[in-house]
Amino acid sequence: MRAPIPFFTDEDYFTGPPLTPGMVQAAQASLGFRLPQAYLELLRERNGGTPVRRFFRTPVPTSWAPDHIAISSVKGIGGEWGIDSEDLGSAYTIAEWRYPDIGVVICDTPSAGHDTVMLDYSVCGSQGEPSVVYVDEDRELLPLARTFAEFCAGLVEERELAGG
Repeated sequence: MRAPIPFFTDEDYFTGPPLTPGMVQAAQASLGFRLPQAYLELLRERNGGTPVRRFFRTPVPTSWAPDHIAISSVKGIGGEWGIDSEDLGSAYTIAEWRYPDIGVVICDTPSAGHDTVMLDYSVCGSQGEPSVVYVDEDRELLPLARTFAEFCAGLVEERELAGG
């Protein structure tokens, strides 16, 4: 029996400081959204980083590829790369790249700002369970998953895209 594949690579470039309850409370207060439990559970294991599985299949072409998107990181809380960071966090990124103001930017992509992945609170409200959407370079939304847990479960390695 094989050992399970870890969620994150060993690279710590996008990883924030160890997560504390106070950091979670402060981030939720500053962002104005209750963060999904599945997201917080992942960040308790490691506070952001580069996933092993970085690709998510899509039913339609995207600005990235004919059948998928790619992410370069899942953002954590706190530190330089955190969703609550003043310089690179969600609020800054939404304003800088003119993303729709529907929730929280949770992933960086290889395009470095031209597209992104967000928690979408537009249907559930700020305290509900957000869906996960892809925001393309034209700021069009593509639903990816009903929950953050479903999004994580749908991530695949590059070799899996070709069925190999």
